[in-house]
Amino acid sequence: MNDNSHQTYPPLNTLKRVADDIWIVDGPIIRFGAPWPKMPFPTRMTVVRVGHDLLLHSPTPLTPELKAEIEAVGQPRWIIGPNRIHYWWIPEWHRAYADARVYLAPRIREQAGDRIDFHCLTLDHDSGYPWDPAIAILRLTGTYMTEVVFFHRASRTLILTDAIENFEPRKIDSVWMRWLTRLGGVQDPDGQMPRDMRVTFRRDRAQLKAAIETMIGWNPERVILAHGRWYDRNGADELRRAFRWLLG
Repeated sequence: MNDNSHQTYPPLNTLKRVADDIWIVDGPIIRFGAPWPKMPFPTRMTVVRVGHDLLLHSPTPLTPELKAEIEAVGQPRWIIGPNRIHYWWIPEWHRAYADARVYLAPRIREQAGDRIDFHCLTLDHDSGYPWDPAIAILRLTGTYMTEVVFFHRASRTLILTDAIENFEPRKIDSVWMRWLTRLGGVQDPDGQMPRDMRVTFRRDRAQLKAAIETMIGWNPERVILAHGRWYDRNGADELRRAFRWLLG
């Protein structure tokens, strides 16, 4: 078996505290993209506690050890698929926590097919959710997919999925892949929205710009990303840097 631990953020499949009531879980490498080449993506889940309830954003694999850690800090209540390509491990969390409500970004069902064959709710508005007092959400709507971003008010933590990717060259073995991440605008220390994803917002750049300005206005201290090195400080400045191509 190949050891790809250097490509990830170990230890994996365990809670890592970010701030009061918020944790991340670093998961395994997945390979995603065109038939060839497929890019290795490190994965990351974010867990937010509201009272005793837990919101699970972009779930990673559920192991017995992680299940015990999760239940020690709260009760899973909401399972989130934040965009159409972040749903793969939701079914196993749903089987483990059948009473938790599953919320999906638009077009996940279309993408997932029979993999998600149970009742889910859609993240199709920006308010009116049970977590509203603690967490704000905002939809970034492109022609290919809608990404739903989350902001934990108390810790000033913004949670993104693919709106920014930030791959560290030292964690990529292939020179070709390192070149692709740089060409795609997603290489640390200047991770941004992938260039191919930007194209899907061409019809409504004004909507995207307004959403980014709203996120900057939230003044996040930290920005958690699903793929690559996340930002543990100066979050608003990182947003200005990453979206300078849009903000002007």
